Amino acid sequence: MTDSLRSLLEAAASRAATYLEALDERGVSVADEAMTRLATLDEPLPDGPTAPETVLALLDEIGSPATVATAGPRFFGFVIGGSVPAALAANWLAGAWDQNAGLWAASPIGAKTEEVALRWLLDVLGLPTGACGAFVTGATMANFTALAAARHAVLRRVGWDAESDGLFGAPPITVIVGEEAHPTLFRSLSLLGLGHQRVIKVPVDGQGRMRADALPKLSGPTIVCTQAGNVNTGSFDPIQQICEQAHQINAWVHVDGAFGLWASATPGRAHLTVGVSSADSWATDAHKWLNVPYDSGLAFVRDPDMLRAALRLTAAYLPQGDMREPSQFTPELSRRARGVEVWAALRSLGRSGIADLIERNCRFATRFAQGLRAAGYPILNDVVLNQVLVSFGNPDRTRQVIAAIQRDGTCWCGPTVWQGQTAMRISVSSWATTEADVENSLAAMMRVAVQG
Repeated sequence: MTDSLRSLLEAAASRAATYLEALDERGVSVADEAMTRLATLDEPLPDGPTAPETVLALLDEIGSPATVATAGPRFFGFVIGGSVPAALAANWLAGAWDQNAGLWAASPIGAKTEEVALRWLLDVLGLPTGACGAFVTGATMANFTALAAARHAVLRRVGWDAESDGLFGAPPITVIVGEEAHPTLFRSLSLLGLGHQRVIKVPVDGQGRMRADALPKLSGPTIVCTQAGNVNTGSFDPIQQICEQAHQINAWVHVDGAFGLWASATPGRAHLTVGVSSADSWATDAHKWLNVPYDSGLAFVRDPDMLRAALRLTAAYLPQGDMREPSQFTPELSRRARGVEVWAALRSLGRSGIADLIERNCRFATRFAQGLRAAGYPILNDVVLNQVLVSFGNPDRTRQVIAAIQRDGTCWCGPTVWQGQTAMRISVSSWATTEADVENSLAAMMRVAVQG
């Protein structure tokens, strides 16, 4: 390595450390001045090279102030949790390694960390030990990957090979979802050719849980998509009951557990996930509640043969050894080594650290609900996990308060509409959030709400 490259990397590390050190003091939202300075980047492509040091400085000086402080302790929007230190450091190291994690031959360390991390994940999430897994971009692709296996399995049972023969003329697949299914699930179904308008939507209760008693009569090739952790309320479908009904006709049950699946990792919340292990596939995000850098989704499938068959990839120039070949379990061939930072997060936190992170976030969510309710603001959901919905009055008033909270900068929360009611959604998901952060954020919320 040249001295200039070492100097550049050290400068990048220094700038990154300075950025992180300042997160506690800066506002969570982006200041108007920083937004305006983004226009500096609107220039023609230079005719010649620019010194890497100049490029880095420009990116830091213009880009760093224009970031939302999602890596900090007071960002409570979109289920974003920042990155635990070991995962962030591993991400930097893996970036320097520049590994293609699709093949064992191209990256033994990438393949090995995936293999070990998957074994640990099945353990901590309470999933069947024989299940297989895939490292993908996020919950959208995790749902897509798991549902590709589901599509293959239910059609194979009636003698159809979807991967070879496509869906033209294929036996129809019945897809059942709850009315509160996440939009990315519908995107995944669309990408798989299963459509998002032809699904059967099952009614939900007042917390967004699919009603098992409202499931239609099941027959033929069927996929039932359940939810572990409603994005608004944090509630869980009655997955045990749904599995019992669906498996009577050999239907496939999938669990969209983008963040809720992690409740299995803490004794205090594991009761919410009863029956989850009875399903056939699962999707979750490591960049949500494991707090690793973006992007890092995870798909799990009970029967490894179904996933391999759905995503089979062969080519003479791609060596296939006796080791687990990552490319046989994901839609992608070339991809970054996501398993490195997931392994690092799991190794650094351990079982107790993961449980503490999740339980602490849930406890903070309860504190937000208690404080806001005591101040006279109605909480719209049962706070069973890390999600809180609060109303500040009519829809216009609630939206005004949310916008004012975002401008204040102490914390950041987003809007939502929950069963016809406009609300502010608080999602506590970061390892870095402390009791002081919660109390300071609560005080800011109530101050802004009163001032209007």
